[in-house]
Amino acid sequence: MASNLLESPADAAAVPFPRPPATPGVHPQVGFCGLGAMGYFMARNLANSFKSELPPLLVYNRTVAKSQKLFAEVGASAVKVADSLYQLATECDIIFTSLGNDAVVTSIYNEFEKVLVQSPPTKAKIFAEMSTIYPTLAGDLDRRLSSYPHTHFISSPVFGVPLAADKAQLLIQMSGGYRSKQEVAFLLVPAVGRKVIDLGEDVEKAPTSKLIGNGLIMGMNELLAETLTLGEKSGIGQQAVYDLIKDIMPVPSLVAYGNKMVNDLFDGYQGFSIDGGIKDGSHVRRLSAELNCPMPASMNNLTFWHPEILIHFTVDNTHRSLITARAIYQAQVVAGTQQWDILDWSSLIASSRVAAGLSPFDSKGTGVVKLKNKY
Repeated sequence: MASNLLESPADAAAVPFPRPPATPGVHPQVGFCGLGAMGYFMARNLANSFKSELPPLLVYNRTVAKSQKLFAEVGASAVKVADSLYQLATECDIIFTSLGNDAVVTSIYNEFEKVLVQSPPTKAKIFAEMSTIYPTLAGDLDRRLSSYPHTHFISSPVFGVPLAADKAQLLIQMSGGYRSKQEVAFLLVPAVGRKVIDLGEDVEKAPTSKLIGNGLIMGMNELLAETLTLGEKSGIGQQAVYDLIKDIMPVPSLVAYGNKMVNDLFDGYQGFSIDGGIKDGSHVRRLSAELNCPMPASMNNLTFWHPEILIHFTVDNTHRSLITARAIYQAQVVAGTQQWDILDWSSLIASSRVAAGLSPFDSKGTGVVKLKNKY
């Protein structure tokens, strides 16, 4: 299936597989389903990487305006708009999906399966699922799709926010059949991401790793939010605490999310939506329970070391903070006072701020408590 025409990664270690052997004159038709905050940039970068050496990327989105926007941006030589999921599933050899949640993923793949029943593939067809989903859903999709002739499924969730997707700097987790991963990896790197991490043939491993990683970020953000709020209430100021964090613990994710919190940059279009964070938090809590792996909420269980960061954390407090922030935001929506159309998950600091008597989403001009000597 491979064309061997696309650009090779600058770093040979970025793809942990050898390039698959080329078949002269055979150029796979690639498709992409889901042009949301992440999918739009991934599809655009993928389409631009073809450089007329592969057929135009066939794209499908429930809201056709997004497909038309991408077509207008990159042109007919790079993108073709699919009229239906049927067209995508029948015409494409490799299909990427980037969707909002498990229910949408299930719905889309149910439609794909109907197509496979009606038109069984006569040559290799690979579905690469890039959403953040619960691991058992990936296993179910794999079992269902692999029952059809020549049909393969791999999990390929990504780490990174829309800005990283825009700049093709995503970190790609991958699990599934070896040959399918080879085909997909060399399409994605360096066009869409900077590196592929191979997690073996069990398709449930990549989404499991993705949830563990997201849980780590969630726990870090909760601690970061509480620390910045304490700094503000103490009179030191959250900016001074943030500057301290940058000096003693300059971890990129801490610095990035700290900047969002300190400067009230809670626009979900520029980051990760709070609904997505709550969904992922629910998945991590479920995973912890099903694996009998407690994640206790105690400061005694928080351990940091530098320059790396290791956190034994719970997502329970984070999950509660995310829901609290969303509830405050939804009340603002009802009142017509909201500032953003979609709230970023870094806004979970609103929970700590409100508990401390501060404004949830506006850190400017809030009062501080002056400590008094009681003795």
